[in-house]
Amino acid sequence: MNDIRPSDSIRLAAQFRARVVAMSHAAKAAHLASALSCLDILTVLYESVLNIDPARPRWEDRDRFILSKGHAAAALYAVLAYKGFFPAGDLDRYGKAGSMLEEHPSPKVPGVEAATGSLGHGLPVGSGMALAARIQQRDYRTFVLMSDGECNEGSVWEACMFAAANKLGNLCAFVDFNKWQATGRSREVLALDPLVDKFRSFGWNVHEIDGHDHAQIFDAVAHVSPAQQQPTMVVAHTVKGRGISFMEDDNNWHYRIPTEEEVERARIELGVQA
Repeated sequence: MNDIRPSDSIRLAAQFRARVVAMSHAAKAAHLASALSCLDILTVLYESVLNIDPARPRWEDRDRFILSKGHAAAALYAVLAYKGFFPAGDLDRYGKAGSMLEEHPSPKVPGVEAATGSLGHGLPVGSGMALAARIQQRDYRTFVLMSDGECNEGSVWEACMFAAANKLGNLCAFVDFNKWQATGRSREVLALDPLVDKFRSFGWNVHEIDGHDHAQIFDAVAHVSPAQQQPTMVVAHTVKGRGISFMEDDNNWHYRIPTEEEVERARIELGVQA
């Protein structure tokens, strides 16, 4: 792990946000607000936490990252391109016919570990990867990013039991707790509360943080290692559409596509040069 410099990573996250907004407009692709809510987590993980090598995307000892909320793929693509997994120019083909950068991620994209989009699969797959590391006596760690609505899925809780029972300290999961699902508030669609207590009762080491505070994100995962006896769950309170005033906490942006004028407004608000 590298030391984090929040001022630098915050500026980088703003650049990612501006790029993702432009990608949504160009591709006429939805789920923009869901991508914006998790970008701070992605920025910190890829800049300061994950042990990866873009020149060797299938290096056996790499840390694994699974974007279980696959509808936020644009955010992951922006970060992977910046890290050098594929040319940044490929982002211009996002969501276009014949592009490898589809609206949900696939392992055909360098740096993508698992096909996701059907919610509830990322944590079970990540648990299997973490167990495989132990069996193979490898030191890599596995990180999973889920949505809060995804926690409606029973497979999430089965994986929670499995990971705790097997003492997978090399596994860390985030819940991007932006309080919205496609059709309403997460807590109104299904009773998520008390989410932190639920994960803790399943035997996980749980951190509750501000999911836009880069120092808190870094600190929450600093201890994740194969030497630990408990998997780690980070419940990250986030804002859907984070960083752009006219999108924040507005669930219409789950499906809305930004206009060219809105792309420019967002860029200016984010302080990113054209």
